Amino acid sequence: MHKIILSLLFAVMAFASSASEKLVYVLRLDNEIGSSSWRYTREALNNARSLGADILLVHLNTYGGSVVHADSIRTSLLNFDRPVVAYVDNNAASAGALIALSCDTVYMRPGASMGAATVVNATDGTAMPDKYQSYMRAMMRATAEHHGKVAGPDSVMSWRRDPAIAEAMVDTRIVVPGLVDSTRVLTFTTDEAIRWGYADGKAESVGEVLDHLKVDEYSLAEYSPTWTDHLIGFLTNPAVQAVLIMVIIGGIYMELHTSGMGFPSAAALTAAVLYFLPIYITGIASPWIIMLFVAGLVLILLELFVVPGFGVTGIAGIICVCLSIIFGLIENYTFTLSHADVGSVWMSLGIFFSGLVLAIAAIWYLTSSHGPKWVRRHTDLTAELKVSDGFVGVDMSPARYIGSEGAAVTDMRPAGKVMIGDTMLDAVAVAGFIHAGTRVRVIKYENAQIYVREL
Repeated sequence: MHKIILSLLFAVMAFASSASEKLVYVLRLDNEIGSSSWRYTREALNNARSLGADILLVHLNTYGGSVVHADSIRTSLLNFDRPVVAYVDNNAASAGALIALSCDTVYMRPGASMGAATVVNATDGTAMPDKYQSYMRAMMRATAEHHGKVAGPDSVMSWRRDPAIAEAMVDTRIVVPGLVDSTRVLTFTTDEAIRWGYADGKAESVGEVLDHLKVDEYSLAEYSPTWTDHLIGFLTNPAVQAVLIMVIIGGIYMELHTSGMGFPSAAALTAAVLYFLPIYITGIASPWIIMLFVAGLVLILLELFVVPGFGVTGIAGIICVCLSIIFGLIENYTFTLSHADVGSVWMSLGIFFSGLVLAIAAIWYLTSSHGPKWVRRHTDLTAELKVSDGFVGVDMSPARYIGSEGAAVTDMRPAGKVMIGDTMLDAVAVAGFIHAGTRVRVIKYENAQIYVREL
C-alpha cells in the first residue's frame, strides 16, 4: 500500500514538474538577412506552433541584409501568438535592428550594438534615394508604435519604444534631444538601448535571458536548417530568380527561332521547374500560378503549330507566362496575393524586368557575331541555306551584265538568245519583238533571267 501511494505521489510530482516546464523555441539568425533567413523563420514559427512552444527566442547576430525579407520576418514575428524575445548577440544592424524591434522583449550582450538601419545600395554601400528611406522610416516607426504606450512614474502615458528613435536609426535628419543630433545615424550600445527603452536588460547567454524572464524550468528546441532549406533559400534569392527568368524567357525566344525541340526548350523548362518548384513546395505560391504558366506555354505551342500566323493566341500565351512569373514573385514574399503590398509588387516587378533585360542582352550576344558560332549555326536567325544541303540556289553572276551591250543571236518573241562579248545567254525582250542581229542592252536581271531592250 505504501508503495502504491509513493508511486502516485511521484507521478503527481512529475506531472506538476512537466506542467511548469516551459518550452523555449530558439531561432538563430546569424547570417545576412535574405530569402534563406525568411524561409528559416517561416519554418521555425510553424514548428514552434506545432510543438506548442511557450516562448520564441530569436538569437540575433547579423549586420543586416534584404529589407523586403526583413519586413516579412518582422510581420511574422509581430503576428506570432506567443511571447517573442530577441537576444542580440553582438550585432543587430540595419535589417537586424528592424527584426529586434519587432520582438516583445529585447536583451543584449554587453558590448553589443543595434541600429544603423539606413537603406543602402548592395553594390557600393551608398545610401538609396529618399523614397527608400521613407519606406524604411515608416516600417521602423510602425514597429515601435506596435508596442504601445506605458504609464510613467507620474502616470503620464508615453511610448514604450519611442518611434522618433526608431526613425533616427534610418535618417540623419531625425533629431532626438539628448540622444542624437542631425549629423549621424543612430546606433545603440547595450547600455544606451536599456536607458532609452529599446532593450530590457543585459545577458551573457540564452540561459541568462531566461533567468531575467524568471523562467526557471525550461527545455530548449532549436530550428536546424536542412540541405533542402539551404537549396530553397538559394533558389528564392532575388538574384537567382532574375537569372532563372532570363533563362526562361531567353529559352522560349531562342526555341521559336530554332528548328525542332532542342537545348533552348530544355533550358527554359529546367529553369521554370527551378523557379516554380521551391515556391510551390513551401506552400507559398498557389497552384493557379503554375497552371497559368502552363496555360501560357500551351497557347504559345498552339500558335506555333496549329494557328496560322501570329495573333491573339500567341500574345495571350506570352501574357500568361509573364503574369505567372510576376505573381510567383509577389507570392514569394506574402502569404496570399490579396495581402500583397506596394513594396512587394515593386520588388517583384524589379526582379522580373531585371531578368527580362538579362534575357535581351543574352539573346543579342548569342546571336551576334561576338557570340559562340555553335549557337548561331543552330538558329534560323543566322542559318545559311546551302545548295549542298539540298536547297535550290539562284545564280546571281549574270547580274554583272546589267548595262552591257550586245546583239540578238536569234529572233526574240520575246525570248531568245543574245551574245554579250564572247558569252551567249538566254534573254527576254522587255518590249515587242527583236530581230536577230539587232543591237541590245541588258537593263535588269530578275528571277534568274536577263532582260534586254533594243538600242
